[in-house]
Amino acid sequence: MALALAGSLSAQPPGQQPDTPQQLPQGPPPGHGGQPGGRPHMHGPMGGPEARWWVNPAVVQKIGLTQDQQKQIDGLYQKHRLKLIDTSAAVEREEAMLEPLLEADRPDEAKVLAQIDRVAQARAELEKAYARMLLGFRSVLTVEQWKKLQADRPGPPQDRQPDLLKR
Repeated sequence: MALALAGSLSAQPPGQQPDTPQQLPQGPPPGHGGQPGGRPHMHGPMGGPEARWWVNPAVVQKIGLTQDQQKQIDGLYQKHRLKLIDTSAAVEREEAMLEPLLEADRPDEAKVLAQIDRVAQARAELEKAYARMLLGFRSVLTVEQWKKLQADRPGPPQDRQPDLLKR
């Protein structure tokens, strides 16, 4: 997922706006359910203090973000937000359908495996939607801004975004 920035930390439900942005996000979208690649649950694009890092005055000043860049990033965020909400809900829906299959006294292996495939596909769609948004964010930043943003991200390197979005 592109920006190590628009990742996640907070566990607010999708659609909630942060009151006060505080730090940079670092993971996949909400409703992720699992930890692909050992990453923590992702909550950034939809809610939490770090979701709108581009309006945090400390971040804006530190990386030298212009008002035009803030507007562009906010526009990208709004453009992708509904898709992220929908794909997040799809993940939760597929996971909810898996639970009773696993809790059965005698789980039907074929049904369980088929549902696991549907959960994995929903998660993949969520990851792709999130990556598209983050890639858009990244395209707005200069190389210098990107490097400053990366340097300030909390968490170990394995919690950071995949290489595909690094320049």
